[in-house]
Amino acid sequence: MKLIPSAAAALALLSGCISVPPDASRAKGPDFAQAQHAAAIRLPADAWPAEAWWLDYHDPQLNGLVARALRDSPTLTVAAARVASARAAFGAEVANEGGRVDLASGLNRQRYSSNGFFPPPIGGAWFNDASVALRASYDVDWWGKHRALIAAALGETNAAAAEAAQARQTLAASVVQSYLRLQMLWARQDNTNALIAVQRDVIAGRKTRMAHGLISADALQSAEQDLASLQEQAARYDSDAAREREGLRALIGGDAAALADLARFQPAPAIDAVPRELGMELLARRPDLAAAHWRVEAQLGRVAASEAAFRPDINLAAAIGLDATSLGKLLRYPSRTPLFGATLDLPLFDSGRLHAQLGTTRASRNELLAEYNEAVLNAVRDVAREAATLQGIEKETQAHAATLDASVRLAANAEARMRRGLADRAAVQQARMAVLRQRDVGLQLTDARLQTQVALARALGGGYHASLPNSAPALTQSNTKSDRP
Repeated sequence: MKLIPSAAAALALLSGCISVPPDASRAKGPDFAQAQHAAAIRLPADAWPAEAWWLDYHDPQLNGLVARALRDSPTLTVAAARVASARAAFGAEVANEGGRVDLASGLNRQRYSSNGFFPPPIGGAWFNDASVALRASYDVDWWGKHRALIAAALGETNAAAAEAAQARQTLAASVVQSYLRLQMLWARQDNTNALIAVQRDVIAGRKTRMAHGLISADALQSAEQDLASLQEQAARYDSDAAREREGLRALIGGDAAALADLARFQPAPAIDAVPRELGMELLARRPDLAAAHWRVEAQLGRVAASEAAFRPDINLAAAIGLDATSLGKLLRYPSRTPLFGATLDLPLFDSGRLHAQLGTTRASRNELLAEYNEAVLNAVRDVAREAATLQGIEKETQAHAATLDASVRLAANAEARMRRGLADRAAVQQARMAVLRQRDVGLQLTDARLQTQVALARALGGGYHASLPNSAPALTQSNTKSDRP
């Protein structure tokens, strides 16, 4: 509907008299061009995690546990409910933008006072009043207030969806870490049991030698003390494994018998991988960063709506209906009651309420943007830290492989000398103990590598990949005409 020239001129004059406070506190967004890990960090593969990155461990048990957790977790149910709530709020905001048409009807019977404004014969008599009307109204979104509120609701919806994805990836990573930690505890417990078996063999040999007067009782007691220490360590592994098992059961939401048939499986680390370039791609890969971005976008919409509140609010209304004092006359042409109108609401004095509201929304925007900038830096730090850790573990593993190989060769040489009668059984036992201890070191390195691989996959977004928002570059610009920093 077009405004008449005089009304348009008056509107322009009034809007020019309303001044929106300047945004002197506008903050800057993150610089994704500098969001990189150190150039010295290099891993064997240049890749982002796949959506189901845990499949690289080739363990059907693990795959089933992750699938069960993602299906039955109460945490994901809560996240899904929040997404549904955000979508409902978005739908409600979209509906508020459109026009409105109502049908109203009424039938009244009223007695007019004999001592009132109307004299007899109206006063003191009863009359009927029947009416029916079709009313239409439309709020002209001249300054984009409704559009800004819709954008804010859309931002909240997208943020809730990204947070739901974050919850899924966090849960999957927690399940994988717990399972791998449990398997490595079992592996170290088995290795310790092998050490216990060799140590018992050592004790048996020393008892025989002591019976022949070849060694003192102190040597036997020392061996028995070493056995007690190994048994204590095995018991500790058993306790840690039981605690880890219960934690894993809670993660998948299982009952007391959920993991009764869980078998031991020696996990093999996947190929270490980190992308050579992070930058803007990190926004699409990290659901928490995507959620933080959309929170800022939502707040930008609220800021725009607060600014639009300083402008005149125009509403158009129209109605057509019928009104009569009797039902018999209601449908006649003279009973028509058409109405056309427009209202203009212009804030002039409100004790600073609009300024306070605008200041609050801008301050919240800056707070969310600062949190977003911090989240980007933390994400890059997490990736760099885990990748550097993997790089260091790889070097340690290579050095340890040489040590383990040397221990295995020494054990083989000791057994060969014993077969030729050039060495006693005690030397072979000590060599075997050395090999088992080196294997325990290797298991520790494998455990550290597995845990760090999962942490790196999580730092890289855990397989999440969303389309980059169209307005993403706006967060990196600080000199735009809009309110986007």
